[in-house]
Amino acid sequence: MSSRLVAGLLATIAAGSIVTGTLLASRWPVPATEWMFIVLGLVLPALGWLLAFRRPEVRYGWLLLAGGSCLGLGTLGVGLSVRGGYPELLVTLLGCMSAGFYGLTWIFVPLLFPDGRLPSRRWRPVAWISGVAVAAHSAGVAWIGISPYGMVDVSPAAALLAGGGQFVTWIMAAIVFCGLVVRWRRSERAERGQYAWMVGGVAATMAGGVLVFSSGMGVFGLAGVMMLIGALPAAIGVALVRHRLLDIRIRIRGSRLLLMFDVRPTVGEVLSDLGTALDDAPEPVELLGRLAAAVRTGLEVRWAAVALADGRRVVAGKEEGAAVLAVPVRGGLGQIECGPPLVTGSLPGSSPRSLTREDRRLLEALAVPAGLAIQSAGLVTRLVNAQEAERRRIERNIHDGVQQQLVALIAGLELARATGAGPDMFAHLREQARQTLADLRELAAGIHPSALSQGGLVEAVEERCSRLPVQTTVTVPPSLRSRRFTDEIEGAMYFTVSEAVANALKHAAAATIDVHLSQADGRLCATVADDGTGFDPSATDRRGLATLSDRLDALGGGLTVDSSPGKGTRLTAWVPADE
Repeated sequence: MSSRLVAGLLATIAAGSIVTGTLLASRWPVPATEWMFIVLGLVLPALGWLLAFRRPEVRYGWLLLAGGSCLGLGTLGVGLSVRGGYPELLVTLLGCMSAGFYGLTWIFVPLLFPDGRLPSRRWRPVAWISGVAVAAHSAGVAWIGISPYGMVDVSPAAALLAGGGQFVTWIMAAIVFCGLVVRWRRSERAERGQYAWMVGGVAATMAGGVLVFSSGMGVFGLAGVMMLIGALPAAIGVALVRHRLLDIRIRIRGSRLLLMFDVRPTVGEVLSDLGTALDDAPEPVELLGRLAAAVRTGLEVRWAAVALADGRRVVAGKEEGAAVLAVPVRGGLGQIECGPPLVTGSLPGSSPRSLTREDRRLLEALAVPAGLAIQSAGLVTRLVNAQEAERRRIERNIHDGVQQQLVALIAGLELARATGAGPDMFAHLREQARQTLADLRELAAGIHPSALSQGGLVEAVEERCSRLPVQTTVTVPPSLRSRRFTDEIEGAMYFTVSEAVANALKHAAAATIDVHLSQADGRLCATVADDGTGFDPSATDRRGLATLSDRLDALGGGLTVDSSPGKGTRLTAWVPADE
């Protein structure tokens, strides 16, 4: 069942029980005090439903719903008892739910404020003792209610259980209240107003309980009941309105008092919207722009920026002033920065919003997809640059090589026709044409060798290495010779091996080169080792290898280089490939 459906069901049960129980226990016409009880009683389940509906992952809303349900069921039990004619066991069990309401509102609502979690591990014993005490009090009340109808009189034991549980509940409530006061004094500025109202609400609730138990159902007792059920929900409601507790704000539109209850999107909703936005972004700059816009919208700040490690910045909104919150992106790729919160219309007297620990948690959650987006943008940029560089290389090779040979061949043919050249001239032109054809084939092999298309990876690597001017050994297991892979995999591995052997010849002055192809554990691997001069990978520009690494990364693979001066180089490349 959906959590939102459960929240609505619990809120409906609580509200219906409060209304029904109060009306059953009243005489007609219903007094104003009873209507006031209904109105105040409905606030708690309403607040619980609001939070549980919008923030189902936060425990606090469910806690308020539990308290409202206990209040409603207890009120229903009182109403059934007044009307009479209902099973005594049912009336008793419903009536004892009021003990759960007291325990929840006096202890757990302030203890777990504001996000439904304990302030620290040290409060665990208090929570356990309080839970046992509330359960004992409820059980004792139920025992007292049903004991006259049992076979044995157990009222003294039931009274001890109920009284002991109630006494411990009071003690735990006092301890929790003192802890709440300490947290209020130590809280940050943005949260101090929230804690102040909670302290006031808990104090009024406990004062109401004292009035109820000491004054009976007189005037002071009725006032105590109203304080007992209404003070804490009212305090939470004021914290929502004035201090944006749970990220709920109230706005005023136009000249009318139009209250707009708005809840900031959850972390899951922001991440879901961000994922859709990033999927639709065609360009790297737009990718980072949508990321910054998602951060700005999610945190409701004036501006947000994605700052990359290379100094580039993409800003959403008008950047004014210094950043008030910054979170680094995983991998040292940069950081996400946020400006001050937006100033929105609110009720008079509302305090300006400040960024809180919840905002930092949201920003830290967004830092994970931010790192992936930055990596993706960088990968796309490098791949585009690599494609452009390759296009220019092919264009340069054609212009400087084959094109000049064709021009010379055409000129030779024109000269032969004009002068009536003999067989020697035509033989020379025929040889020149053959050389041009060979150069074209060599150029095409650099783009995509025919051996790779026709014979596969192993044949193409062996053909490439057979033309090298140094001793080169290619080792391949027999099972791999007949295997074919996708064009992307074969192309990536072939050009990685080609680049590695070319580097060994041009830069390492290698005398021997060993190439090893293998497939194991779902990976196709290629290793190229040479006995050349070697180098320090950390101190050398690896732009050529970076292009290959990006190509392998795009396939889910990787590239590692193991080298040191005077000890040769070992390059290992791999891509996922089913066996």
